[in-house]
Amino acid sequence: MALALRPPRFQPLPAPIPASTASTTALAARPSSSAHAIICAAAASPFTEATSSSRYRRDAWSYAASDGDSSSSSAAAAAAAASSGRRDDEIALQLPELRRLLEALRASRGRGAEGEGGGGGPGRVALVGTGPGDPELLTLKAVRAIEAADLVLYDRLVSNDVLDLVGEGARLLYVGKTAGYHSRTQEEIHELLLSFAEAGANVVRLKGGDPLVFGRGGEEMDFLQQQGIRVEVIPGITSASGIAAELGIPLTHRGVATSVRFLTGHSRNGGPDPLYVAENAADPDTTLVVYMGLSTLPSLAPKLMKHGLPPDTPAVAVERGTTPQQRMVFAMLKDFVNEVKSEDLVSPTLIIIGKVVALSPFWIDSSKQGAQSIENLYAAETKR
Repeated sequence: MALALRPPRFQPLPAPIPASTASTTALAARPSSSAHAIICAAAASPFTEATSSSRYRRDAWSYAASDGDSSSSSAAAAAAAASSGRRDDEIALQLPELRRLLEALRASRGRGAEGEGGGGGPGRVALVGTGPGDPELLTLKAVRAIEAADLVLYDRLVSNDVLDLVGEGARLLYVGKTAGYHSRTQEEIHELLLSFAEAGANVVRLKGGDPLVFGRGGEEMDFLQQQGIRVEVIPGITSASGIAAELGIPLTHRGVATSVRFLTGHSRNGGPDPLYVAENAADPDTTLVVYMGLSTLPSLAPKLMKHGLPPDTPAVAVERGTTPQQRMVFAMLKDFVNEVKSEDLVSPTLIIIGKVVALSPFWIDSSKQGAQSIENLYAAETKR
C-alpha cells in the first residue's frame, strides 16, 4: 500500500542532522492492509531519563563536595546508584546539600522577619503543567512562574527544552519516576515541597501535561494546603489535546464522536491488566485516550472489543508526541497490539482509539472504507 510521509503540522523543525549520523536516520513503513506506521529512527530522549547526563548537570549543586570528594565524583556515584536501582544511596548523597540549602533559606527568612517590613513569611508552591513536550505550548503564566522560581522540582516528562527556561539562579532537583525506579516516593516529594516552602522558598513543581490530569497534582495540593502552604495551580495543555492537535485529530466531531474519555493505562498493582474497563468505555461514539498505556495495551484492546468496540476501529499510538522525536503507529484495533509491539515504542506513549482517528491526514486505509463510512456519518448528520 502507498504510504504518505510528512511531518506533523505545527511540529518544531528538528535540528540539522550531522553528516556523520545522517545515514542512520530513516523512515520506515510496515506494509499492512489495515495498519501503517510513520516511524523515525530512534533518537535521544527529549525528556530527563533517570541516568541521563543532563539530569546530573542540572542537579550538580545537590552533590556538593564532602569528605574531600568533588561534586562531579559525587554526581558520578549517584548516577551509578541510579543505574543499579540503589535509590537510597542516591538520596543519601544529596541530603547534606539539601540540608545546607534549607538552613540558608531559613536564615534568610529570619533576617527578613527582623527587618523593616516584617517579611520572613513562608514561601509558596506552584504546580505547573508544561504540556506534552513542545516548549511553545507553555502558557505565559507557566513561563513567568518558571523564570521566578527559587527551587524547581521536576518530573521525568518535563522536556529538556522547557527546563532550559529555568532562571540561572534557581536550583533544580529531579524527582521523576520511571518503571522500576522512583527517584523519590510521592510522600518524599510532599515533604520536600513542604520543607522548602516553609523555609520561605518560591517552589515550582514542574509536571508534564496538566498537573491535575493523571499527574497526582491533586494529592500534592491537598497535602500542602492542609499544612497551611499557599498553592497555585497553573494548568498545562494535557497530552490528549496537544498530541491530538499535532496529528489533526479532533477528539470530538459532529456525527462521529459525541464525547471523549481519558483512561489511565496503569494497573494499580503493577500487573498487565488495565486499571478499569467498563462497558461504556467501549462506546463507538466515544473517543478513548489512554495515558501510560503501553504495558497494558495487550490486555486493554481485547477487552474493548469484547465489550463491543468494533475490531476495525481506528487507533494510533504516539511516542514522545509534539517533540522532534515523535513517532506514530496507526492501525485498526484488531491489529493494533501487534503493530505497536513490532515498532518497539517506548514511554511516554499516548494512545487514541476511536473513529475520529481516521480524520487525521496521516491515517491511510487501503480499502478507504473506514474514512468513507465516517464521511457518510458526517454527511447524514449535517442534513438533519
